[in-house]
Amino acid sequence: MPSTGHAIAGDDSQATLDRLADIARQLVERCRERGASQAEVACSEEHGLNVNVRMGAVETVESTRDRGISVTVYFGRRKGSASTADLREDSLDATVEQACAIARFTEDDPASGLADPELMATPPPGGRFPDFDAWHPWALDADHAIDLALACEAAGRDSDARIENSDGASVGTSASLHVYANSHGFVGRDHGTQHTIGCALIAGRGDGMQRDGWYTTALAAGDLEPAAAVGRHAAERAAARLQPRSLPTGEVPVLFSAEMSRSLVGHLLGAISGGALYRRASFLLDSAGTRIFPEWFGIDELPFLRRGFRSAAFDAEGVATRDSAIVDAGVLQRYVLGSYSARKLGLQTTGNAGGVHNLQVRANAGDQASLLRQMGRGLFVTELMGQGVNPVTGDYSRGAAGFWIEDGQPVFPVDGVTVAGNLKTMFQAIEAVGSDVDPRSHIGTGSILLGRMTVAGEH
Repeated sequence: MPSTGHAIAGDDSQATLDRLADIARQLVERCRERGASQAEVACSEEHGLNVNVRMGAVETVESTRDRGISVTVYFGRRKGSASTADLREDSLDATVEQACAIARFTEDDPASGLADPELMATPPPGGRFPDFDAWHPWALDADHAIDLALACEAAGRDSDARIENSDGASVGTSASLHVYANSHGFVGRDHGTQHTIGCALIAGRGDGMQRDGWYTTALAAGDLEPAAAVGRHAAERAAARLQPRSLPTGEVPVLFSAEMSRSLVGHLLGAISGGALYRRASFLLDSAGTRIFPEWFGIDELPFLRRGFRSAAFDAEGVATRDSAIVDAGVLQRYVLGSYSARKLGLQTTGNAGGVHNLQVRANAGDQASLLRQMGRGLFVTELMGQGVNPVTGDYSRGAAGFWIEDGQPVFPVDGVTVAGNLKTMFQAIEAVGSDVDPRSHIGTGSILLGRMTVAGEH
């Protein structure tokens, strides 16, 4: 993909990481000198460019450059944290002092403290953790970004006469550098880039208007879909939604598109995360080791994927990551824990402080077309609305739009319906996971077919 402009080069990024690592080490030492029994420091720098256009005109051009230093100290089991964006010596000293002062006035928390030292990740020979091919700066200046956004929107508007309006197109690029250090002697560095082109278009007019869009995102600009293709795909999706109908209330099979299926995985992750579990705010309490999905179903965490969105050799506490199953043969193998939540539960961290790394839901079926044929007749969901999910009970009710399917083929667009059930029942009702993985997320899943859900529409 052609580009012009300025971006941080690889050598510059390494020099910046070296500088941040030196700052982090020094701050950890200052914390120890002030009496802290443990300390951790996170340093980050980010920069980016984002442009937005609408109806052939530029709306916004935003260049960002952010920096942050976060210091956390522990005096026994008492914790204090402070942060700054100022690298001047007096500011860094004041930040350390503030963190120490806060810790002295907090109460003991038996679960607080660094992750155990024996769990820290160890760099390979050479002393540098791998970056998993995550660093691909895009030398993109504002003029070129505007040209790409305008071309994206124009391609969509010109591709179908039914496209009457636009919510605009956008192009963005960002680069981030991060260092984490603690008083166990751990120092970890990572850096990554991410680039995005998106477009949202409006088909029809008056009360018959329908909006939809498309976007592409990748760590390397060369992996993005062409801007014009993004615009045309957005137009196709918007036009396909014209003249929607509702549905009579009843129970029917439901196929969630790959991008909507990610939300089902997200609800699972929320329910098995340490915070929800120790607060007893999860419908999956005490579920580790039990079968909550069909016997063929599995989800793997793969932290070491090349160009993975969440690839990392260590988590936010320096704990070594590893390939492991979250669900295997339908059985929940483990929870998703950092050291604090693990201690609250009497367990050990799973290396997930800061969240999960790349997930892959195992497929047992073919592409989207084959899943539609397998479903035969039912609702194909391409959009979900609202937040109608109760994390304590698992009750699920969300607005939905998509297409009604007969004989494996879409026959008309659907809008104004609600899909409802309970997540425990829904997980057990999964009949197939497609091979049509949406590559735009760290959660890799194809379309997911549920044998039966309540669809509420016309009465």
